[in-house]
Amino acid sequence: MNTWRSVFAFSISCLAGKERTVYSMKLKTRLILSFCFIIFLPMALACGALFAFYQLQVRSLRQNYDLEKEDTLFFSNSIQLLNRYTRSDFTEFQNLASNDSDKLEDMGYLAKKNDELKDKDSFLVVSKDGRIIYNGSDGDKNYTDEALEQMLPEYGDEKNSDENGYYLDDKMQIIVKQINFEDRAGAKGSLYLLTSTESVIPELQQLVIDMGISIVLILVLTAAVMTIWIYKGIINPIAKLKVATQNIRDGNLDFTIDVDSDDEIGELCRNFEQMRQRLKYSTEENISAEKENRILISNIAHDLKTPITTVKGYAEGLIDGVAATPEKRDRYIRTIYNKANEMDRLINELTLYSQIDTNRIPYNFNKINVSEYFNDCIEEIGLDLEARDIGLAYYNYADEKTVIIADPEQLKRVINNIISNSVKYMNKEKGFINIRIKDVGDFIQVEIEDNGCGIPTRELPYIFDRFYRTDASRNSSTGGSGIGLSIVKKIVEDHGGKIWATSKENTGTIMYFVIRKYQEVPNE
Repeated sequence: MNTWRSVFAFSISCLAGKERTVYSMKLKTRLILSFCFIIFLPMALACGALFAFYQLQVRSLRQNYDLEKEDTLFFSNSIQLLNRYTRSDFTEFQNLASNDSDKLEDMGYLAKKNDELKDKDSFLVVSKDGRIIYNGSDGDKNYTDEALEQMLPEYGDEKNSDENGYYLDDKMQIIVKQINFEDRAGAKGSLYLLTSTESVIPELQQLVIDMGISIVLILVLTAAVMTIWIYKGIINPIAKLKVATQNIRDGNLDFTIDVDSDDEIGELCRNFEQMRQRLKYSTEENISAEKENRILISNIAHDLKTPITTVKGYAEGLIDGVAATPEKRDRYIRTIYNKANEMDRLINELTLYSQIDTNRIPYNFNKINVSEYFNDCIEEIGLDLEARDIGLAYYNYADEKTVIIADPEQLKRVINNIISNSVKYMNKEKGFINIRIKDVGDFIQVEIEDNGCGIPTRELPYIFDRFYRTDASRNSSTGGSGIGLSIVKKIVEDHGGKIWATSKENTGTIMYFVIRKYQEVPNE
């Protein structure tokens, strides 16, 4: 019988659909539903299976035992059902008793019919003249000839029919149907059809078996579905978290935790993934910072070595009396002074770099008149460039009353760093630097142009990166820490401005930066 297979196939499809629907629910809800499924789902499926099997077995019983459709008491009235169980056999024996009674004394026929009746938990007994001539009980000690002669009714009882019989409550509970007959000589006999009431009819046996199998499969199915559901919702993400923690323990941060559920476990996995990303970012930042610090230390050490060597050499010359004339001594002292200034500048850059790295550059913003401020700067810069035999041209196209908001010291650092960079890469016999101040709407634009070696086009996007040096600067004559322009960019951006550059190789470079003008806000 395949009924239970269809029932369970339907339940599997229902559970699978339910699992897809509630997969992304909270863990608490998942556990509550799991409890309800485990308790109520097997009961519902068992009731459905019982109803289906009941209907099938009722149909089978009606066909086998010739029951009427309106007769619904045969499950509760087993005597009635067992009484009808052998109706067809009883009718056959009645016909033989009326038409061919000798057949009822034919041992071969009786043995054959007795074998058939065994499937119905029944057997035949035939008596003649008060003596048992056939006993189909197969030697059961409860049904010896003597016991049967005392137990069975005598000849002549005509109360039996195909609808009823005697119920004997003795050592064995049986239903007895009696058929009286006379042979040709007039000898009287009786055929008894005995059915055990302790047996269960095959259809009921099949119903019990089917229900037992159904209940077992329902429980297994429910447990399997709930296990898979809980496993997908809890165990899988936990397994991924386990692998993730092992990777982090081993120092591997190049992985991802992919969990789509919206429950507490899914939220935990997403938080863990964010933690991994932050940890990876922090680790990469630390590695980058360490690398930059090593580069800075290497650059500063390299750039300090040259002026220190020079200072040491000239100092030894003074001590040894090499500078014998006042002019020579003055040149030695001036050289030592200049080299000390270079070292001081490098140390200042290192100090400022540490402040940039922690966003702690000290600013003192004030209103500054552009014309007055840059006139002072040009006067100071001009003296230094004149000493280096570098020409300087200054053009101010802004209004004399134009005011900006800036930190004078930090803005001066910007200008000095740019010009120092220009001087450092000057490769012409007659160098020059042009400084132009322009009014560009809400901003003041400062342009610093030189005729140095220029910057290759491919390297222009990187000149403001920390520690970046063009190929032309990789020599001891130019030196530099590699952070000068990055400091300039940081200061300009902190002023709300922007800096950029254009350049042509062997022609020169123009640095541009803009600072927002100060504007009075009218009082309403």
